[in-house]
Amino acid sequence: MEARAIQRTVRQSARKMRLVIDQIRGQAVPQAYAILRFSKKLAAKQIHKVLKSAVANAEQRALRENTALDVDRLRVKYAVVNEGPTLKRFTPAAMGRATPIKKRTSHVEIHVEGDAESRAPKATPAKAGAKAEAIAGPDSACATRA
Repeated sequence: MEARAIQRTVRQSARKMRLVIDQIRGQAVPQAYAILRFSKKLAAKQIHKVLKSAVANAEQRALRENTALDVDRLRVKYAVVNEGPTLKRFTPAAMGRATPIKKRTSHVEIHVEGDAESRAPKATPAKAGAKAEAIAGPDSACATRA
C-alpha cells in the first residue's frame, strides 16, 4: 500500500527544510513522528503536517480497496523538498537605491509505503532450487563427471 502527500509553496527555503527531511527518509512512520515532534527546526512542523496527510491518504486508500492496514508498519519510502517560486520584494537602501529581498518557498513531497513482507509472499527455496536445476539441465558444466 503506497500513498503520497504534497504541500506546495511552503514559506520556508528548501535548503532549511532539507535538513529535517533527510532525518526521516527511510524511517518507520512512528519513528519519523518522534523525530519531527522533538526537532527544534521550524520546518519540522510543516513536514509533520505533510507526513500526517500521507498516512491519512494511505488509510483512506486501504478503506477504498477494503484491505487491512497497520499504520505503525508504514515507512517513509520517498521524501523530497524542491524549490518553489521565489517571491521578489524590494526594500529601500542608502542613496535612493533599492535592495532586492528574495522570499523563497518550497514544495514538500512524501510517499509512505507498507512493509514489503506484508505485501508480497516470499518464494520458497525449494522452488527456486528446482527452477535453477531445470534451467541448467543434466548436461551442464556444473554436473559431476564420472
